[in-house]
Amino acid sequence: MFQENSTAATLDRVAVETTEAASCDTSRRQFINHAGRGLLAAGLASALPLAAAEAADLEGAATSPPSGPLDITLPPLEAPTDPKAGPFPNPDAPDQRVGYAIVGLGHLTLAEILPAFGQAKHAKPVALVSGDADKMAKVAKQYGIKPSSCYSYQTYDKLKDNPEVEVIYIVLPNAQHHEFTLRGAKAGKHILCEKPMANSVKECEEMIAACQKAGKKLMIAYRIQYEPLNRQAQKLVRDKTYGKTKLIQMMNCQNQAHDQQWRHKKALAGGGSLPDVGLYCLNTTRFLLGEEPTEVSAQIYSTPGDDRFKEIEENVSFTLRFPSGVIAQCMTGYGSFNNKSYAVHAETGTIKMDPAFPYKGLKQELVHAPNGKQMIEQPSNPDKQQFALEMDHMAECVRGNKTPYTPGEEGLQDQRIMEAIYQSAKENKPVKLTNSSGKLDAFRGTPPTEEQA
Repeated sequence: MFQENSTAATLDRVAVETTEAASCDTSRRQFINHAGRGLLAAGLASALPLAAAEAADLEGAATSPPSGPLDITLPPLEAPTDPKAGPFPNPDAPDQRVGYAIVGLGHLTLAEILPAFGQAKHAKPVALVSGDADKMAKVAKQYGIKPSSCYSYQTYDKLKDNPEVEVIYIVLPNAQHHEFTLRGAKAGKHILCEKPMANSVKECEEMIAACQKAGKKLMIAYRIQYEPLNRQAQKLVRDKTYGKTKLIQMMNCQNQAHDQQWRHKKALAGGGSLPDVGLYCLNTTRFLLGEEPTEVSAQIYSTPGDDRFKEIEENVSFTLRFPSGVIAQCMTGYGSFNNKSYAVHAETGTIKMDPAFPYKGLKQELVHAPNGKQMIEQPSNPDKQQFALEMDHMAECVRGNKTPYTPGEEGLQDQRIMEAIYQSAKENKPVKLTNSSGKLDAFRGTPPTEEQA
């Protein structure tokens, strides 16, 4: 008897809860529209059979939860004539996501990378590596990472014993990318490495070889190649929307703080403005065109007496020539006001990005003259979290066993060209480049999915 009464009470409670849930969705609008017409009682009655069915399924639902993307859909809220809302984020369930160990807890990690996991669909943070134990303990608590999954640089190799970690994201000074990639590959983990890839061609080649030997993927974190507006600019260039591209202007400058940060030490940074911010000009030009330059020429200048530039260069101006005839003029600096922009000049229009390279707030302008009248279009920015996009891409490549769109070979190619830029500036003459197969996207892997773009 007690069991029967208990079951009945359960059914009554579920019926009420089911009715309340229904009143919060489409039934809510029906109730508002038909208030006073007696339909509320009918809604309650019709909910009872459904409640009984749900009660019968409770045990099965508890033991067999859904996994992976849930792919939830709901009826549209807008009329067919109104703009359509985008799809739901549709993330993987937490236990299905690829686990990341983040190595280095500096500005980039704390301001961008760790917060980005909140918008990631396929990636999650599961481990930290830092030389500052106190800071790491605070960060671990903030992001729910177990104390047992916190490592020092000395115990970094113990990541091999942590099955939750599938990818290591290296966010260290440039000179340390080589060592920690080699050690990470030996520990049996895939590697996502910040740019520039390393400080020399030789180091890049050794990083690629180490990951290949371990059977692990190596991806370089060229976030611009995953960002939607820059990808749209690439499509406009490749589709010849405004005819053939003729000239490209690239600019990436910022005024560095007057302190002795690692970026001012050649041994740690490998160089100055060129490998740090000038790399965006080089890599984005290659990304837009899909071609590889055949010749570079460059000039370098540093302000005398500025302590920031005792070891590294301040300003670099370099010109890239491409097989199609495109000439790209790129400028980068560490001592002038912030400017991160580019313009692609084609036969019948110009594609402008200003700003082009920051973490958020990018803007695009399309300038052309259909029917002889100048028009400026400004496509909306979806403002996707760029680090979430690149981490999700790496996660999908791990799950699908695909080559990342920006693999180690992409980073190696940039390093080759940067060394040629330094050579040209030193010798004051152009330097020929002959390390391309002539194919489009010769050093890139699997493009990101539409979901990510």
